[in-house]
Amino acid sequence: MEKTNLEKMCAEYYEVVFRYLLTLTRDYDMAEELTQETFYRAIQRADTFRGDARMTTWLCQIAKFTFYQTIDKAHRHPTTSIEEYPVEIEDSQMPQPEAALIQGEQKVALYKAIQSLSSPTRDVVMLRITGELSFKEIGEILGKSENWARVTFYRGKQMVMKEVPQND
Repeated sequence: MEKTNLEKMCAEYYEVVFRYLLTLTRDYDMAEELTQETFYRAIQRADTFRGDARMTTWLCQIAKFTFYQTIDKAHRHPTTSIEEYPVEIEDSQMPQPEAALIQGEQKVALYKAIQSLSSPTRDVVMLRITGELSFKEIGEILGKSENWARVTFYRGKQMVMKEVPQND
């Protein structure tokens, strides 16, 4: 790939790869760091891209591999626990105990329901909710159509809504 094509690739696909990694990591800084690493690896291996898959699929596969390598390395070489660092929260940001408990229970129930979905449905729901990706982007990442992503998300959402208790 020529330098101008590499720059175009980075500019065009950075946001999609970043949001995909944000979905996996749920950590803005880590997603940003892994996105940069993904594009570094993609540039190093640009000559291996044959065009059999879409560029977004290829990049997201590199991103996923990079993410899993990072997780594996973190488990082999643990660092200081986050609990050891004090966090200061202003009183105005502090939720009321009852409300925080209910929100926490609802969040746990929601994620349990999402995790109980089949693999492709779970992936679509997580990419849409936490990654805030469009159905077109989700379809590209998973190698499916935009309509498939839309229908799969709708069906997954219906299944989750049956599992999660609604508070009135």
